[in-house]
Amino acid sequence: MTKSLCLWIAGIALLAARLAAAATPNALVEAVQMPAWIERGSERIPLAPGMELHDRDQLRTGANAKLLLKMAEGSLVRLGENGTLRLDQMAQRGDRVFSAAMNVFEGAFRFTTDALRAQRRRSINITIATVTAGIRGTDVWGKAAADKDIVCLIEGKIEVQRGQERPVVMDQPLSFYIAPRGAPALPVAPVDAEQLRIWAAETQIARGSGAAYRGGKWKVIAASADTQEEALRLYDALRAAGYAAEIRPAMRGEKRIYDVRLAHLPSKAEAEALAGSIRGKMGVAAPKVSM
Repeated sequence: MTKSLCLWIAGIALLAARLAAAATPNALVEAVQMPAWIERGSERIPLAPGMELHDRDQLRTGANAKLLLKMAEGSLVRLGENGTLRLDQMAQRGDRVFSAAMNVFEGAFRFTTDALRAQRRRSINITIATVTAGIRGTDVWGKAAADKDIVCLIEGKIEVQRGQERPVVMDQPLSFYIAPRGAPALPVAPVDAEQLRIWAAETQIARGSGAAYRGGKWKVIAASADTQEEALRLYDALRAAGYAAEIRPAMRGEKRIYDVRLAHLPSKAEAEALAGSIRGKMGVAAPKVSM
């Protein structure tokens, strides 16, 4: 093989890699336990599985809600109920490093990557209210609470810092750091299994919670309206409350109706759980489950 041909092949491979990186979203909504919203500029839109996320997007979860994101290099980001997370500076750099800045203003948060992806290069800084953590680890949990900020290292290594205080390196798995409001940060200490279980549950979407997932085939018909006006009233009420409603025209015999639905449920059981959670609320009287 000639040198020029080798260079041509290498150039094609590099171009293909760059095009593939450009086609991969920096962040994607993998699952959502509603109600949850995205604030993008002046818009406030209910979050739904499959939505692509961009710099300066601010994500919010309501009561009993959770969110699961997938980042471009394969790591997972979880946000617990009543949480606020802002994404920024996301990039897949030419040196194959994924970078991002995440600000957790409220609520519990978890960053996880599996063993196969742990060796991928990343430069991610997470600010949990007043504490910044440089992520080099594979599993980190944190929370911006009313009275303190918490960072728990489950696996890997991180460096945490509050304001101008001296940085603290955390390299022992199953350890945590607490920065109380208006008081010095506490020394890093081991976390016991029960406390870790409680913290992890704050960000984990539980089975049977009615969460929607990317690729889910089941749906909840909130109502079937006779007119577009009726359908729009319910659609607007659901979306204002943080539920990613859709309107789909359908035929009932020879009559046209308008289904107001919530989609992307992964199973009948999850669809039934969601239907039960919205029954009697937002004008939903008798939701039905459908494939």
